[in-house]
Amino acid sequence: MNPLVTTSYNLSFVLLSYFISVIGSLVALTAARKIVRPGGQISTVNLGAASIALGGIGVWSMHFIGMLALDLDVGVGYSIAETLVSLAAAIGATALALGFVARKPDSLGRIAGAGALLGCGVAGMHYLGMFGMRFGGYIQWAYDVVSVSIIIAIVAATAALWLAFNTRTMVLRIAAALVMGAAVCAMHYTGMSAAEFICTTANRTALPRGFGIVSLFDLPALVTVISLGMAIVLTVDQVMQRMLMRPR
Repeated sequence: MNPLVTTSYNLSFVLLSYFISVIGSLVALTAARKIVRPGGQISTVNLGAASIALGGIGVWSMHFIGMLALDLDVGVGYSIAETLVSLAAAIGATALALGFVARKPDSLGRIAGAGALLGCGVAGMHYLGMFGMRFGGYIQWAYDVVSVSIIIAIVAATAALWLAFNTRTMVLRIAAALVMGAAVCAMHYTGMSAAEFICTTANRTALPRGFGIVSLFDLPALVTVISLGMAIVLTVDQVMQRMLMRPR
């Protein structure tokens, strides 16, 4: 038996993961412009919307759609605990970074520092999500490639923060979202290339069982439900804001 797991990618899911990342990035760029109110106060509602859009949809949902794109010849499951913690980590790191930069968006020092924080948060979310994988074996890491993926995440996050506060037209935001989506996907698939899956069980296709484990076949439903929930929250937020801004 060959212990090395055969891997391949489903192009349709790869493209879908990029599309999801672009959509999340676009919503985040739009909401980020409203984080600082005219009086200089931070809008927690818009900060939350931008954080959910970028961290929750643009990064987290993209990650797990990207995981669905990975075809393995072994049975795979995911721990719900690590999956949900990775979601909280992505949104939390995004909120901290955006809130820090929003107070002085013209400070390159703040953007660089927050970019490092957000990049490490994105990379941490990715590898925490990978840690939540369950299969009959283990992952062997190429740590030089892991390091490259973290550098990509930091550079991409820094660029994302700069773009969030320096794109004033919808055309520029769309272009920026396309770039951000590509950067997030580059980090994800670089990180995936660092992983070599080693099977240690005779029954390769057996699905992992246990409390709090979702099989690969149930993962699309879990990601869809959470992503739709986040999208509904963002939609209600934007509708409510427009209603409140209407003259009475």
